[in-house]
Amino acid sequence: MASVLVVEDDQFVRSALIRHLTEAAHAVRSVGTALEALREVAHHRFDVVILDLGLPDLDGAEALKMLRGVTDVPVIIATARDDEAEIVRLLNDGADDYLTKPFSVEHLSARIAAVLRRARGTGDAPAGAVLRVGGLTVDPLRRRAELDGHRLDLTRREFDLLAFLAARPGVVVPRRELLAEVWRQAYGDDQTIDVHLSWLRRKLGETAARPRYLHTLRGVGVKLEPPR
Repeated sequence: MASVLVVEDDQFVRSALIRHLTEAAHAVRSVGTALEALREVAHHRFDVVILDLGLPDLDGAEALKMLRGVTDVPVIIATARDDEAEIVRLLNDGADDYLTKPFSVEHLSARIAAVLRRARGTGDAPAGAVLRVGGLTVDPLRRRAELDGHRLDLTRREFDLLAFLAARPGVVVPRRELLAEVWRQAYGDDQTIDVHLSWLRRKLGETAARPRYLHTLRGVGVKLEPPR
């Protein structure tokens, strides 16, 4: 069972989602505006947010940015828009997944389950295990990372990228896999990965020319391993 916030202004769609999610044993709260959604996440803990883009007070893309400013809760975009560039932009802005309307309840349930699995674990490592690579410590449950005992100030996506690689120390992870598992994109621009790697390297005190933990194999992928 998960605690779900449905942000949808269409009363018919909203009622249907509430009914089906409740039947699936989820605890559901719902609102019809972006500002109400912000108030909800400020006062209640949710496992996942289902966010419509066509809200009456703010466009869902702006609502997503505001949500990301106050919470790391997984967000699934529910939209009638199917523009590829916009979908990629939303995923880069912090959405964890998206569904194009109309969609089946079974499809939504499967996406919720997948998002929750990713949020509660880090793939190959046991769920909740603290990851240690050299002087680097990553705690997925507390979403806390430290380097040589000093806490790292990471953005949500930087942490996700670091945790994913730390769960596979010494393993070269293809860029396609990073896009699929960290950014939840089946396609995208490699520049997205490069930019986040650059930011992450800066916080780890290294550069691409003089790597310590993060190593890029041109044309292959990225691996994280302890300094030699």
